[in-house]
Amino acid sequence: MWMASMLMIAPAPVIETDDRVRLDVKFVEGMRIQQALWPHRITVALRRGAPSIPFGRDYERSELPFDLRLLDPDEELCARHLDGFDLIYAGGDDFHCLGLTDHLKPGQKIVYAIEYTPETRMQILGLDGSRSLLGRLKGRLWLRQQEARRERAFRAADALQANGYPAYDAYAPMCRNTLLYLDGRMTTDLFATEAEMTAREAWRAAEGPLRLIFSGRLEPMKGAQDLLPVAERLIERGVDFTLDVFGTGALDSQIAAGIKRLKEPARVRLHGAVDFETELVPFTRTQADIFVGCHRQSDPSCTYIEAMGCGVAVASYDNRMWERLNAEAKAGWGVPLGEARALADRIADLARDPAAINAASRNAWAFSRAHGFLPEFRRRMEHLARIAGVELLPVAA
Repeated sequence: MWMASMLMIAPAPVIETDDRVRLDVKFVEGMRIQQALWPHRITVALRRGAPSIPFGRDYERSELPFDLRLLDPDEELCARHLDGFDLIYAGGDDFHCLGLTDHLKPGQKIVYAIEYTPETRMQILGLDGSRSLLGRLKGRLWLRQQEARRERAFRAADALQANGYPAYDAYAPMCRNTLLYLDGRMTTDLFATEAEMTAREAWRAAEGPLRLIFSGRLEPMKGAQDLLPVAERLIERGVDFTLDVFGTGALDSQIAAGIKRLKEPARVRLHGAVDFETELVPFTRTQADIFVGCHRQSDPSCTYIEAMGCGVAVASYDNRMWERLNAEAKAGWGVPLGEARALADRIADLARDPAAINAASRNAWAFSRAHGFLPEFRRRMEHLARIAGVELLPVAA
């Protein structure tokens, strides 16, 4: 059997600690599954420079399920980095990787993975309050230049893997072989159980407080600044609710101070960052009814799929990702982008409609289970194998 060698140029953070390396545990475990399927030892290239890795662990290089190469933060990639590899798997969001198609030798193939769209990149730039007007104009010019390089690279690539509907819609026309996938971390053991779904429905039937949840980075690009306006409007309308906020970010102190100013501050609880598997998922499965999606940009946001896998319906701004996802899944409700008052009013109406919450929760649960980590991951690996002309190893992923 042909055993194509693969170089993966990944965005995962890495920190060197003496003779060891610190890596994100989820990244390593995902690579362990990928290596078990691929018929050749995989080499992963990561860039130095990460300040910290919150859910990381120190590893001896010998215990990693792949070969590791470290790059300097701004090291330019060239032909020597690609020597000896049959398949290059690179991040299309990383501008360092956009010139790789110029360095390929005959027989080498390249597949890009992409998440952000040009619109999302511009939205992120617009939400960066640290830039002056001139800085934003320069940033927009730079983004346009990189987008031209990105389009050229994708047109020259052998295949593309697009995470989420917006990225697929934007870039699939540029590449003759594009795979749509929905990324998330929900493995079989993490999905809500039937008993938990029934318990949630009993809570709603008993008219307990509507349990809202938000998890993610507390940053403007995630719309975290709209959480308290939503809470204020719900209090104004007399809704019996709780809002549990999980995550950290630039808006930490602003949100903490804002909670204290609410008329009923006990309704909103700020938890900080917690472990995904052992804390966030169990809480969401048993203590939440609706996920509040204030995301103003259209990145793929695995948070949607993960909350849905916990059996939770979603009320969100209709960014391009949620609008398409909800059209497929019937997992919740949408309101116009950035209208916090409208989002709160929709949630307030739902507080009086437990049947609607139950139906959306069931739909969310079913859709997420059909797109869990393992089936989506397997589809991506099979796609890479077809491009490389190899067969995956007979190992259950």
